[in-house]
Order: sequence, then C-alpha cells, then structure tokens
Amino acid sequence: MDTKKINTAYRALLKASKSSTGTGDSIKIRKALDLAIKACGNNITITGEPEVLHALSVAKIIAGEMGLGVTSIVTALLHDTYDRLDATPSELEKEFGKKSVEILQGFSRITDIDSMQSSYQAENFRKLLLSLADDVRVILIKLVERLEYMRNLDSAPEKERLPLASETYFLYAPLAHRLGFYNIKSEMEDLAVRYMEPEQYNYVECRLKQTTASRNKLIKEFSVPLSEKLEKQGFRFAIKSRTKSIHSIMLKMKKQGVDFDEVYDLFAVRIIIESDPANEKSDCWRVYSIVTDLYQPNPSRLRDWISVPKSNGYESLHTTVVGPRGKWVEVQIRSAKMDEIAEKGLAAHFKYKGIKGEGGLDAWLTRMREILESSEKEDKAFLDQVRSGLYTDEVFVFTPKGDLRQLPAGSTVLDFAFDIHTAVGASCVGAKVNGKNVTIKYVLQNGDHVSIIRSKSQKPKQDWLSFVITSKAKTKIKMALNAEKTKAAAEGKEMLMRRLKNWKIAYGDAVIQKLINIYNLKTSQDLYSSIESGRIDLLNIKEVLLKEEIEEPAGQTAALPEKETKDIPGTQYSDFLIIEDRVEGLDYKLSKCCNPVFGDSIFGFVTISEGIKIHRTGCPNAHYMISRYPYRVVVARWTKTKSTPSFTATIKISGVEDIGIVNKIADIIAAYNVNIRNFSYNMDEGIFEGLLNILVPNNDVLYGIIRKIHSIKGVLKATRLSGE
Repeated sequence: MDTKKINTAYRALLKASKSSTGTGDSIKIRKALDLAIKACGNNITITGEPEVLHALSVAKIIAGEMGLGVTSIVTALLHDTYDRLDATPSELEKEFGKKSVEILQGFSRITDIDSMQSSYQAENFRKLLLSLADDVRVILIKLVERLEYMRNLDSAPEKERLPLASETYFLYAPLAHRLGFYNIKSEMEDLAVRYMEPEQYNYVECRLKQTTASRNKLIKEFSVPLSEKLEKQGFRFAIKSRTKSIHSIMLKMKKQGVDFDEVYDLFAVRIIIESDPANEKSDCWRVYSIVTDLYQPNPSRLRDWISVPKSNGYESLHTTVVGPRGKWVEVQIRSAKMDEIAEKGLAAHFKYKGIKGEGGLDAWLTRMREILESSEKEDKAFLDQVRSGLYTDEVFVFTPKGDLRQLPAGSTVLDFAFDIHTAVGASCVGAKVNGKNVTIKYVLQNGDHVSIIRSKSQKPKQDWLSFVITSKAKTKIKMALNAEKTKAAAEGKEMLMRRLKNWKIAYGDAVIQKLINIYNLKTSQDLYSSIESGRIDLLNIKEVLLKEEIEEPAGQTAALPEKETKDIPGTQYSDFLIIEDRVEGLDYKLSKCCNPVFGDSIFGFVTISEGIKIHRTGCPNAHYMISRYPYRVVVARWTKTKSTPSFTATIKISGVEDIGIVNKIADIIAAYNVNIRNFSYNMDEGIFEGLLNILVPNNDVLYGIIRKIHSIKGVLKATRLSGE
C-alpha cells in the first residue's frame, strides 16, 4: 500500500471539501478513511487502481464537483467496503450518524445490479435505482463511481473497456444529464466515445488541436468590442469561452452529415455578470440586447431558460450570433448565481436561498428525487413551444457572410438564390445548408445558413416555376426562359433554313405548318426551339418531308461499361484475424452491416446461428449489441498475413455535375488496382451523387482512394459508408 499516494489524495480531498464541510468534520473524514484503508487492504478495482485511492477520488468528486457535505463524503469513502468493515452498523451509526448507515446499506443493495446482463434502457435503469435506493445520494455516489472508473479506463483489461464505455454512454450519462450535472454528463460521453468510436474521436481531437490558435484569435476578436460596450454600460462581468465537447461535435457531424470544418458552432462564449438577485433577469436581457446590437442573432436559436428555468434549476439565456469573419458563435448569458447552479446543480440553488447545513441539503435531495421520479413531458412541451418560434409567415436565413435574409415561409433554395442576384439564381444547381448538400427544391427553415452552389452550364428551366414561391424568382425565371427561347428559336430557324436549302426544299409557311402539325406543337417558335435543343432531329425532318410520313424520333440510351468483379468468400477469416477467448468450432465472418476493413478497430460478437461476426467499433449496431449482450463480445484484432485478403467497402460521393467526373473516379480506382463490385450514380438538377462498392486490401488503401476522389474537381464530399 502506497502511504505517500494515500496522504496526497487525502489532502486533496480536504481541500476540495472546505466549502461544504464545517468544524470537526475533518475528524469524521479521517476516521472513515482509516476504516476504508483497513478494509481495502491491497485490493484493486476493475481499472487496476488501488481500492482505497479509488474511494478517495470518488469522495473528492462528491465534495469538489458536486458540493456535497460530510455525510456524502464519509459514505463515498466507505461505499465499496461496507460489507467488509471492521465495525457493526450500530458502531458506524454512533460514529457517523444514522443517515450515513442508511446510505451505505442502500449502496450495498444496488452494487449487485448487473445492468449489462439485462435489456435495461436508461429509463428502466433509473426506475430500478430509485426502487432500491431510499436516499438519492446513493445514486449520486454510483454516478461518481462510474465517472472515476471512466477516467482510468485505459488501465482496465481490453475486453472490459468497450462494455463499460457503452454502458456509461447509454445509462449513466443520461442519468447525469437528468440531474443537471452537465459537466459530468459531457465528460462521461467524451470518455465513452473515445473507446466506442476511436477513429472518429481521434480525428476530432486532432482537428481541435490544429484549430486552437485560429479559434482563440476569433474569440479575442469577438470579445474585445463586447467587453468595451459592457464596461460602458457599467456591468461587472467575466467573459469565458469553452470548446464544445468532442462527443457533441461528433453528434453534429453525424446528424448533419458534415465534416469537422463544416460544424459551424464549435465553441461557446459565456458572459457571467455580477448582479443583485432582484435585477439579475433584467440585467441578462440587457446584456442580450448589447450582444445582438453588435452581432446578428439567429432568430431560431434563442433559448430562454431565465423566464422558465429547467426542472433541475438551470437558468441561462442562449443565443447564436454571427461573429467576426462570418463565423457562428454560441453565447450564454447568466448571473454568477445562475452559473454556480449550472455547475453544481440545485445544491447551490438552496445555498443562495439562505438554507444552510442539512436543511439545504435535504431540500436539494428532495428536489433531486422529484426530478428522477418525474417524466420529461413538461420539458419537451416547453422546448416544442420554443422551437415553433414567433415567425410563422416568414423565414429568416443567413448568407455565408452572416447577412440576414427575410423570405416568405416555404421559400426554397432557388428563391434564396434569386433573392441574392438574378445571375446567382440562373446558375444555381443546389446549396450547402448548414454544411450539408441539398437540391434547389429544398424548403428553407428558420436560421438556416445557406451557401449557393453554381455551375456555368446551368440554365433556368420550365419546371423551376412549379416550386419557387417568391414573385421575384418567378418573374426572373420567366424572363430568362423567354429570352432563352427567343435566342434558341432564332438559332433553330437558321439551322432549319440552311438544311432545307441543302435538301432543295423551299422554305415557307406551308412547310413550317406541316412540321408543327406533325410534331404536335403550338407555334413556330416551339418548333425552332426544339430543333436548336436537339429534341427534334433534322435528319428526321428530312425523312418526314421527303417521304411525307410521320416517324417517331429515335431515343438513344448509353450504358456505363462494368468492370469485371469478383465476390469475397464469406466464411473463414482466421488467416488474418486473432480472436481472444476463442470459441471452438465457430466460424469467423465479417459483418455486412459495417463491412470492417483490415486495420479498422474491431470486436467479435458471438451470434446464435452464424458463428462469430466481426464488427467495427464504430458500427451503427455496436452500441446496442455491447450494452445488451456484453457476455457475447470477444476481443478481436488483425494480424499480418502472407496472402492479401480483400474486403468490401462502400464510398458515397456527392458533388456538382462536371464533365468526365465518372471517368476520373474510374481512373483513380484503376490506379490503385482494386476491383469495382458496383458503381451507381445519378445526376439531378446539377447535383452528382454516387455509391461506389469496391474490394480493398486494408483501410490505408480505402482512405487513400477516398482522399484522391475528394480532390477531383466537382466532388464536394467522399465518405465511407458503414454498410452496403
């Protein structure tokens, strides 16, 4: 037992508990620690940490990060060893009080819950904990115990990491969120996805580090003018900034289907004001007014949790504004009191109400239990009310530079493009809305950030009139169509007259009327336009006029030649896979739901009828399998092999239609000498979208191909899909 480490951790605990303990409490804490040291001995936790150091860490979080008092600290120190203590319940009650013993007994009851062996969802798990724990502090200690395990998960056995991470993500993080411990919830989520989706986590973490300098510069540019204006108004304040959690950024990337660079609110700026309780709400709104005078707000992103606080006591004003260089910045405005409640929950709320000692704690714990027992219907109803917004007849959207544009509700991307400029509308082939590619028919929503995609080859089309709703767009499209039609008709007429002369057929009204009747057209302008566009073939006109017979113009279709492909055999992969805890007589197959490739982070899952399936840890189904059936999960990893195996991978490609884009993609595949299983694509309104299914030897080759495709002119995005 390392006495030096124990003493260091003990001193850190006393320091953290200064604000939440009174005179003489340190004696109780020392006695509890001595009992814990004796009971722990040389025992270690699942993460390989000495049990007594784990207990000290849990107690420190309880005191410092939750702000709880001596009863909670004592029970945190003894939570793992109650059944092994060298003291009877009555002796413990005499030493630490009746409440401490009740909490320890409650914790002992819930220790045996093995949530991983059952189909618990977060809500059922919460109800189960409530039924077994009379005092909500039992649940808080359970929560903190899990947080402490997650902070040391690197030291746990490899086969334990994924199940622990998954359980934390699906059960404990939602519990922390429900109770208002947002910092703990965010940390749990970040630590969990680090193991559940290591590749994506590492990518986002690396990109955050690379962009730190530019982010700090932007925060400074944003804060300086704001500070000057707040000081002039006589506010006492602090401006803090925080980067959004990695998990939060990953979630945005998935939901919006965008890359890291397209997540537009990577950080938040928090303005904390010193204000009297009587004026704090009105002061927050005054600060909001100053912020929105300086920077353009997004109308759909205002969140007012000051007028109606959250059920767990959270109060704050949130808005998103366009900052320097057209970048989005989330702004949170709150008083110092509101900030402490946000950080430490309702415990701080009762402190500000003047309820001290156990009275304040009891009131807080009662409220905590009410939150856990209540449903979230009221919260959802309020959110829906906020989301519906005040704007029913109009929609507010932003240009890439952050300028606000007001359009009628139901306006499309094309309406927006014509609102910017006629030339922009006429050449519009689509847009990026909040970083995601959409077609010209996309209906704009409040607060959308719109960047128009243009093409020189694009021209206004007749069907555009069927979905634009602004009079400006309709007028400009009609004018463009008429001008285009007049120009096309003039060229078509010249082409027809030249050919008639070559065929020795006299040009005249009778000939033109004959052609109009044959092709079922209304005017001569329609005929000339159809000739210019190629819809009517001049050779076909010659045959019609010479033979005086009506023939249908022949249509032509072109097919893309397919490259010869071969399928992967679907059974044995033991040549290049190592499965730990090997189950005799079972085959190993790569799962088709996520198509693992040599080099991916993987795990094995024992199925009922198909042997062991190998999945990527980032597989869409991984979280469900691991959290519900952890006992079926086996550790798997790749090993070197003399032969070169082939793996199926699917790449999704999207971009702007460009000449030869398909051939360029095919050339890249040929250069890497890999087989194409399937390549399907379509062009719609100038937008190119394709799915490329290939056989690759490893993920280095796969991501090399993706990078090359991404560099092709016209390609906006090339990403790997989870499955076929």
